[in-house]
Amino acid sequence: MTSKLPAPPFLGYDTTIVRLDWPGAVTALRQGHDLPAAEIKDVFLGPPTGTMMSRSAYIEGLGYGAKTFTVLDANAARGIPTVQGAMTVFDKDDGRLRAIVDSTLVTEFKTAADSVLGASLLARPDSRHLVIVGAGTVATSLVKAYAAALPGLERISVWSRRPEQAQKLVAGIGDRGVDIAAVPDLRAAIGEADIVSSATMARQPLIPGDWVRPGTHVDLIGAFKADMREADDALMAKAAVFVDSRVTALHIGELIAPIASGAITADTILGDLYDLVRADARRRQSNDEITLYKNGGGAHLDLMIASWIVRVMGV
Repeated sequence: MTSKLPAPPFLGYDTTIVRLDWPGAVTALRQGHDLPAAEIKDVFLGPPTGTMMSRSAYIEGLGYGAKTFTVLDANAARGIPTVQGAMTVFDKDDGRLRAIVDSTLVTEFKTAADSVLGASLLARPDSRHLVIVGAGTVATSLVKAYAAALPGLERISVWSRRPEQAQKLVAGIGDRGVDIAAVPDLRAAIGEADIVSSATMARQPLIPGDWVRPGTHVDLIGAFKADMREADDALMAKAAVFVDSRVTALHIGELIAPIASGAITADTILGDLYDLVRADARRRQSNDEITLYKNGGGAHLDLMIASWIVRVMGV
C-alpha cells in the first residue's frame, strides 16, 4: 500500500521574502555551480500577446525544478500583473514535490544575485561606485542586492530615461548603508563608475564603448530577446566578455548582433559561471581591463535559488 504524502507548501511572496537575504542568494548560486552542469529545457506556448513559458532544470545533487508562468501584456489594463506563475521544486532522491514557490520571488532573487555573483568574480576588488542604468523593478532589486552583497561599495548612482522614475526609486529604497542618488547625465556617471549595471528595455545600445573607462566592470541584464541590446559593438569588442550561461546567453541580441556584425565571435566569450567559480578560472587580468558580463538567466539558476528558498524555509 502506497503512503499518501502531505500536500506541499506554497511559499508566497510576502510571507517568504522576510526570511531571505541577498548574500545568501549569491552564495546559493555560487555553490550551485560547483555541482555538475545542469540539464535545462524551455517550452513556449500561445500567441505573442498571451504566452505561457515553462523553464525546467535538473541538477545532479540538487534536484528537479520547473518554473511555469504566463505573460499577458493586456493584464496591465486589467490592473493585474502581466507575469504570473509558480516554481515547483522536486526532491533529488525520491522525486517528491517539496514546495511550490511564487515565481516572482524566485525571479527577483535569481536575477539580481546572478549579476552580483558575476561582479564579485570580475569587478575590481576596490570598486566603490556603482551606476545602475534603469529604474524599474529589476533596478530596485539591484540596488538592494549590490549594497548588501558587495560591502566595499560606497556610492550608487541611478539613471533613467525618465528622471522622475530614478528619483522615485531613490526616495523609496531606504537606508542601504551607501550613498544613493539619482543622476541626470548617463555619460558622466558611466565615466566615473567602477561598475555599471544596466537593466532596461532598450532595443538600441545606450552604453557606448567610448564612455566606459579602463578597469570598469559592465553588467548587462536588460536585453533578453534577439532584438534588444544595451551595449554597442565597440564595447563588446574591447571588453573581456563573460556570460552566466553559454547555453542561454548565445540566443540573446546582446551577443547575436555583434557576432552577426563581426565585432566579436562566439569564441570571444571567455567563460560562464561554471568556469568562473573554479579556483583556476580566467577572470580579470588587470586593473585596466574592462570586463563585461551578460546576465541571460536560465532554468538552472531558478532551481538553485528556489532550492535555497526551500531550505531557508525549512521545507
